[in-house]
Amino acid sequence: MPNPSRPAHSSHRAKTSIKTKTTAKADAKAATTGGLFPYLIIMAGVAVGLFVAGQGSTYASRGAYISGGTLLLAALARLVLPQRRVGLLASRSKVIDVLAFSVLGGGVLALGLLLP
Repeated sequence: MPNPSRPAHSSHRAKTSIKTKTTAKADAKAATTGGLFPYLIIMAGVAVGLFVAGQGSTYASRGAYISGGTLLLAALARLVLPQRRVGLLASRSKVIDVLAFSVLGGGVLALGLLLP
C-alpha cells in the first residue's frame, strides 16, 4: 500500500531540488551585486577620510570628521536598507551592526573634536 505522504515518483523530488538550487543561485547573485554598492561607498568614504588625515596635523581633524561621518552613514544604511541590499555591511544582527557602526563613528567624531 503506498504511503500518501510520500510522492509516488522520484521526479517530484528532483524538480523541487532543481528549483531550490536555481533560486539559491539567484538570491546569492542578487545579494553579492546589490550589497556590494553600499559597502564600496562606505569603504571609499573611510579611505578618503584616512587620506585627508594623513596629509598632516592640520588636516587630521577634517579626516576624522569624514571617517566618523562615513561610519555613521554606514549605521544609517544598515538600519534602513533591506537585508538583500545591505550586503557586506551586515556581519551580525541588525541591532549589533547599527550599534557598532554608531559607536565607532561617534568615537572617531569625538576624536576629531579633540584634535587641534
